[in-house]
Amino acid sequence: MMALIVELVLMPAVAFVVGLAMLLMMRKIAAKIQRRVGPPFFQPLYDVVKFFGKQTQISHGLIHDVGIIVAVGGYIAAETLIPVPGMTGIADRTDVITLIYFLMVPSLGMALAAGQCANPNASIGISRALTAMLAYDIPFVIVIFGMSWMYGTTNLVQMVEYQQAHGWGLFQAPLLAFAGLFALQGMLGKQPFEIYVAPAEIATGPMVEMGGKYLGSLIVMQSFSLYTAGILYTTLFLGGGVTWIDFLVKAFLVVAIPMTIAFQFPRYRAEQMLGSLWKWPVLAGLLGLAVVMWS
Repeated sequence: MMALIVELVLMPAVAFVVGLAMLLMMRKIAAKIQRRVGPPFFQPLYDVVKFFGKQTQISHGLIHDVGIIVAVGGYIAAETLIPVPGMTGIADRTDVITLIYFLMVPSLGMALAAGQCANPNASIGISRALTAMLAYDIPFVIVIFGMSWMYGTTNLVQMVEYQQAHGWGLFQAPLLAFAGLFALQGMLGKQPFEIYVAPAEIATGPMVEMGGKYLGSLIVMQSFSLYTAGILYTTLFLGGGVTWIDFLVKAFLVVAIPMTIAFQFPRYRAEQMLGSLWKWPVLAGLLGLAVVMWS
């Protein structure tokens, strides 16, 4: 019991640290593509400490505060459901379907928090964020169903064991792997699917009324989202990891691919985003699902 409690504490802590490193990598990739120097090594940590250390905090009420807690808490809970080298948390006691539900919680928490602000820019941003969630969740669910069918289980620990015995899911179901990577681009909310921030159009959307510890919490949430997306794809398609070194190398590469693509493209409009995510990844996912079920 004590070992489980230690794992439940360590898994979100590791996710936060690695997520900050992924956030730094994202900024470095953007700087490299845009021919800039980029931020120093500890800049993401400096940002979190700076925002949480501000004296002036503007709250719009209880729902505003609770919404931020729910948004960050959704990711913290999700980290305990994804197995990592040496720690399984409660992943061996639950399944990937539960994880899908937990990954919807952060967007709903942000909707609660931003909706309390009564700022039209925040409301527009949140409506677009929920639209984006609907867009990428459909191909994502198809991918999860296809991989669960192929592995014969919905348990992530057993999926990793299957791949270590029979080979990576990336090679066994390449169409589903492509669809998953495409959906990952939308899940991370980066270009060309960065419709809910759109600073030139809606004044940063949900973040317009966030400052101090609230903005710091959003940076923490972003670091969790990068980590979660990277290790989930690694678990589903790249066989997890035997050691932390190969596990993190895979996860960082998974995150680096959509980040590199993101800064090459402009931002799509909402209808373009829906069309893209409901056409190519859904088509590839359905074809991949048909191949998996037929074989």
